[in-house]
Amino acid sequence: MLDHEQILIRRGPRSGLPVILAVHSTVLGPAAGGLRLWRYPDWRDGLSDALRLSAAMTLKFAAAGLAIGGGKTVVALPHDAQPDSIARHDVLYDVAEAIDSLGGKYAVGPDVGTTPDDMAVIGEVTTHVFCKPQALGGSGDSSPHTARGTLAALRAVTRHLYGDPSLKGRRMALIGLGHVGEHLARLLAAEGADLTVTDIDPAKRSIADELGAAWQSPEDILTTDADILIPAALGGVLTPQVVPNLRCRAITGPANNQLDTAEVGDLLHQRGITWIPDYIASAGGVINAGTTELHGFTPDQALTRVNAIESTVTDLLTTATTLGITPAQAAHDLAHRHLRTAKAQHTPGA
Repeated sequence: MLDHEQILIRRGPRSGLPVILAVHSTVLGPAAGGLRLWRYPDWRDGLSDALRLSAAMTLKFAAAGLAIGGGKTVVALPHDAQPDSIARHDVLYDVAEAIDSLGGKYAVGPDVGTTPDDMAVIGEVTTHVFCKPQALGGSGDSSPHTARGTLAALRAVTRHLYGDPSLKGRRMALIGLGHVGEHLARLLAAEGADLTVTDIDPAKRSIADELGAAWQSPEDILTTDADILIPAALGGVLTPQVVPNLRCRAITGPANNQLDTAEVGDLLHQRGITWIPDYIASAGGVINAGTTELHGFTPDQALTRVNAIESTVTDLLTTATTLGITPAQAAHDLAHRHLRTAKAQHTPGA
């Protein structure tokens, strides 16, 4: 059953590419979510991605206690296309016009394949955009804040596992050194973590060398011996086939859609591996952008909300232990309590 409020699919009049805009929920407030510009075997795979990601954004904002709904935009490139080969300005104008047609129901920010500079171009057409460059009045790159929020989540998980939030000497295996992953790697190195990293781009090995981190191949790092595995690249890396071979005590990272299928969460629980849902661990970027640009918070107030992810994760772990459920179920219950409360407040006669 479709539980999204609105789905807009257009063939971009300039680019000729499928522009997919999914608004999952506006129960908490106007929706927000990133623009993903990526390659797919078929445009319908991009639609599936938009549906999953927009639903996760609803949970992300709800669990964070923000009055923002969940949405997502995907521009589906052909599977053999190179992002640098497309007419980027045309794509961004196509996206901007689609967003503007919703009249403020949804605002867009950067995601995989897009940047604050792209948001500036979209801002030439519509005001319903965030994370524009700071020079243009936006909050800029959300990656450092996403990394900071993930670090807060890792502290909470470490306290849960070892009774101490210090990351010094803890074995961390980080998958992906993109915008968020590199920021997070630098934060972890500064904390004194025993760091192993990987990326599909072998040139990123220079980052490992700079930080004094071990380098491992993408194929091997999933099953490396670690305290916490940190997915920070594209999703779907945790499959039923890989779970039996994992050698970590917990998994916490900013990558979206980490589980290949829902059953993987149960398999992890059966193995005693603590998994914190990605929409909790990765919320720092949207918390910062949403609170500063959409709600007028100061940078210090926004940072306080980002760092509060540590308390959120601690509470989820405590609830899960007390009730004998998974942290994922505890997070789901928390988000849906906020959604039910908001819906009741807006229901006539409630």
